Amino acid sequence: MNNLKGRKFLSAFDFIREEILKLFKDTDLLKNGPKKKLLKDKKIAVLFMKPSIRTRVSFEVGMYELGGTALILGPDEVGMGKREAPKDVARVLSRMVDCIVARVFSHNIIEELAEYADVPVINGLSDHEHPCQAYSDIFTIKEVFQTLENIKIVFIGDGNNVARSLLYTCSIMGIEFILISPKNYSLTEEDLLKANKNKFKIKYRVYNKIEKELIKDADCIYTDVWASMGKEAEKEERLRIFSKFQVNERIMNWTKAETIFMHCLPAHRSEEVTDEVIESIKSKVFLQSENRLHFQKALLWNIIK
Repeated sequence: MNNLKGRKFLSAFDFIREEILKLFKDTDLLKNGPKKKLLKDKKIAVLFMKPSIRTRVSFEVGMYELGGTALILGPDEVGMGKREAPKDVARVLSRMVDCIVARVFSHNIIEELAEYADVPVINGLSDHEHPCQAYSDIFTIKEVFQTLENIKIVFIGDGNNVARSLLYTCSIMGIEFILISPKNYSLTEEDLLKANKNKFKIKYRVYNKIEKELIKDADCIYTDVWASMGKEAEKEERLRIFSKFQVNERIMNWTKAETIFMHCLPAHRSEEVTDEVIESIKSKVFLQSENRLHFQKALLWNIIK
């Protein structure tokens, strides 16, 4: 198995199946075992161009529990891409911290940071991918079902960065992935071709209508907001287009008794999902939110030198 020390994590494709399973094993260890100061005196910088309660708290608390320090830098403090070039930020921080986490609008920025940094760089979210979310979500599914064998995920909604990273991760882990989204809001042919290059030859399908036959045997129903940050100008149009793609009690009643519901949060209740579904016994949204902390601790432990 490859050593993860010093590795970047920009895309779900950056690790292979055996490495992901190693991360999951360590996630379980750090979640359920005694807390140890495994990164004592280590420091990370967390750069925010986009806000997020889960990304900030999970990395900040995670480093605290591991014995290290997380320096939180907001957009006004750095002005990355405006006041200071990402490549300069990367080289400055590389001399002061042991890892850089960045939550950005453009994926090009995270790639530039990684190119010029001498320390590991983690994608905390970009417009193209959200790999920390996808990996921790698959860990949550494994935790709930105690296996990843014969798992089927149905993602209903926008073919966005979360859907893309989930597709990529499923292709690595051999998980069936179905996307149900309006026409012109699906993942791209390039995304699907990338996913199919993995040895498992992922079973994926894309549909433009929610039908009982597509979801009745799903193990997980997943959705996300219809208008992500940066797409607020499209919100009214998206509300109209996506109105038939809401996850509600009628949809969940088509599924198995053990089927779970997931959402990466924040949720716009009464839009992409109803309050009844989020508050239902099938909902695992707060478990998956908690698992961001545990997975990212495992990730940091493995990649920081």
